[in-house]
Amino acid sequence: MEVTDLAAQVRKEQKKGPARRLRDQGLVPAVFYGRSADNILLAVKSDELIQLHKDKKDHAFIKLSIDDGGNKVEKLSLIKELQVQPLTGKLYHVDFYEVDVKRKITMDVSLRFLGKAIGVDLGGELQHLKRDVKVSCLPLDLPDHIDVDVTNLDIGDSIRIRDLKVAEGITLLDRPDTSVAAVAMIRVSKTEEAKEQGAEEGAKAEGTEATGAAAAPAEKEKGK
Repeated sequence: MEVTDLAAQVRKEQKKGPARRLRDQGLVPAVFYGRSADNILLAVKSDELIQLHKDKKDHAFIKLSIDDGGNKVEKLSLIKELQVQPLTGKLYHVDFYEVDVKRKITMDVSLRFLGKAIGVDLGGELQHLKRDVKVSCLPLDLPDHIDVDVTNLDIGDSIRIRDLKVAEGITLLDRPDTSVAAVAMIRVSKTEEAKEQGAEEGAKAEGTEATGAAAAPAEKEKGK
């Protein structure tokens, strides 16, 4: 499980005026909440949040280091909602949701495909049918990704959800018979088949003409 640190400071006001002034100072208004936590009004640095979004870490766990007038507390969270101004593209507001390490969560985990399928060398094409799967587990058990080894896939073979190997404590929620990867035979389109057939017929015709041209002088010579 990847955890990214992010500094935050408590804000006292939640009206539009103070929020606008925060944005002018390079801060983004935020709120932290959860099942067992009271709402905490926060402000985080815009450039740090932009970097998280750029690195796609806004989907990972975030450890908030909250400064409340010198008193600091850490909270594990996920970004529940990230609002962006449609015209300017600037970050407008962010909601952080508390993560309880003792309560299971449901998340999408990406698949990482490894190896080269043997069926590809035999003329097949590797198809990635799913890029992520839904899992249920405790937050601290959540993997960054799930490896899928496609090396032994021949033409016509596939890997299904039930074939994936995950650590103890992780439950895959997708249907077990759902395919995540397969190797299929590359089909030649009718247009390409017609071109190949035309080329073959053209070659045969040229061969026949050449044979006839070579035979004509011989027949003439025989006639003499």
